[in-house]
Amino acid sequence: MTLSMRPVRPDDDAALLHEWVTQERARFWGMTDKSLEEVRDVYAYLDSLATHHAYLVHHDGVPIAIFQTYEPAHDPVGEVYAVREGDLGAHLFVAPGERVPGFTGRLAAFLVETLFADPAVHRVVCEPDVLNAASLRRVEQIGAELGPEVDLGWKRARLAFLPRPGQAS
Repeated sequence: MTLSMRPVRPDDDAALLHEWVTQERARFWGMTDKSLEEVRDVYAYLDSLATHHAYLVHHDGVPIAIFQTYEPAHDPVGEVYAVREGDLGAHLFVAPGERVPGFTGRLAAFLVETLFADPAVHRVVCEPDVLNAASLRRVEQIGAELGPEVDLGWKRARLAFLPRPGQAS
């Protein structure tokens, strides 16, 4: 299983992203009612920011997930907890499709390894929707410590913090 990722190209990837984020299973991403153009615009806006990045994750060359990173100090999440130097926020949406057992664990390990390859990253911050039990289980399975519930305005989230291996949270 070969995993790779590349930056989202809003114009080229809009149709695929729209197909994924408008499904009911993507409701936690808040774009189920967005048009193709609106989804493209969201990713074009993210692409214009130095603090937020969106990637397509590929498995053996086939796109299988959207992965987004952001600097919490430049995001509404940074208003609900004490941001530390070296914090990096992350979002993951795995596209629908058949998966072999253990796939999500391997994908999570790949993404964590990718994030911590940057020595400036000391802690990964996630904020899954409190109603997304599967996502909450996943962040705990990768070793993240669950933090408080917070109101982000568009969702009630549970903060989760994953320290760099070998460091305390």
